[in-house]
Amino acid sequence: MTRTTTYWMEHAWLDSYVEPGVAVDADTTTGRITAVRTGTDTPPPGSVSLRGLTLPGLANAHSHAFHRALRSTVQVGSGTFWTWREVMYSVASRLTPDSYHALARAVYGEMALAGITAVGEFHYVHHAPGGKPYANPNAMGEALVAAASDAGIRLTLLDTAYLSSGFGEAPNQHQLRFSDKTAEAWAARVSSGLVDSDFVRHGAAVHSVRAVPASELSTVAKWAQERQAPLHVHLSEQTAENDACRAAYGCTPTQLLADHGVLGPDTTGVHNTHLTPSDIALLGDSGTGTCMCPTTERDLADGIGPAVALQRAGSPLSLGSDSHAVIDLFEEARAMELNERLRSRTRGHWTAAALLRAASADGHAALGRPDAGVIEPGALADFATVALDSVRTAGAVPILGAETAVFAASAVDVRHTVVAGRQVVRDGTHLAMPDVGAELAAAVAGLRG
Repeated sequence: MTRTTTYWMEHAWLDSYVEPGVAVDADTTTGRITAVRTGTDTPPPGSVSLRGLTLPGLANAHSHAFHRALRSTVQVGSGTFWTWREVMYSVASRLTPDSYHALARAVYGEMALAGITAVGEFHYVHHAPGGKPYANPNAMGEALVAAASDAGIRLTLLDTAYLSSGFGEAPNQHQLRFSDKTAEAWAARVSSGLVDSDFVRHGAAVHSVRAVPASELSTVAKWAQERQAPLHVHLSEQTAENDACRAAYGCTPTQLLADHGVLGPDTTGVHNTHLTPSDIALLGDSGTGTCMCPTTERDLADGIGPAVALQRAGSPLSLGSDSHAVIDLFEEARAMELNERLRSRTRGHWTAAALLRAASADGHAALGRPDAGVIEPGALADFATVALDSVRTAGAVPILGAETAVFAASAVDVRHTVVAGRQVVRDGTHLAMPDVGAELAAAVAGLRG
């Protein structure tokens, strides 16, 4: 039986422009849009009103859920990415399937409140401390699946191959629980018992060229290609990684990935910060995507990636909150443009519409959902509504709603979130998790040493 909910959108962003008075019919059985009607000045009888600017649901293309427990803690003192990593390891060492579920559930709840309807979880904490597999070898991944279900958002579980501490070296004591020892063992574990659904997609990830030896890369790539699954990889986040790759293999990380069949239109490089012109051409010519994570990249002092050059070369851009220094896709979109302004000392590298597409349609595509991120018949009925009357957004004319969302709004301005035609967040409250803040506080406290 078809069940339809009609949403009346005071203003809706229809790809490249803002339209007033839009009525959208959502089939809550299939979770898809069945009709879009413009010129609807008043809410149709029985419809649900979404006042403000309604956008397609946002896609967080790169997440490490447990890093949320590091927020504020890692802001004490100075240091580098590598000292930050030691703190991260200490949190990872305390995770169990139950504690990871509790934390991820709250983190995904925070995402829903921020208008995020789908997340790509770059998941590498696979085993018990010391590296012993759980009785259920995918217990940690299933905890993440359950957490996303509880929070009401879609998940692409990017199960990550992490085999080495660096260019063939054995994993250190912290990394033992990340490692399946070989890519073949990784593939066997990932292939056992993981089933896709409307809400869950399973993909693959290469943690980095330092963590997956060159001889193992093609196994991971082949697994993803045979399943037409998304494949993500941390790429050239640090200059030290580039230098070590050249020393080990005589080429850049991008060239190494190209030589072993990792690049392609179903692959996304995360960060892509320190690239040569040849690297940029390889990524663009292959259609490999780029996921920029500006709030994490600036938090860790990683640098500013060549996003403009990558996009011009043919690499689609998406956005992620990565370590969750903040969870705010508007801030990620804004930061990508503003970082480039600081570097180039010129303005206007992307329109607000282009930045919103990076935060929505192109992000969903990177997560294996090309049918999301637009408000049109047949697309997934996933929306996020931004208030246009908050202290940050008030005063702008509605036709400039996209500019208001990207350059003024924040996650706190999201009033409603709809996933598969059903409200997950109403009037700023998560309907299934009324106190996400309390859940976050409890989950983080449980991981403190």
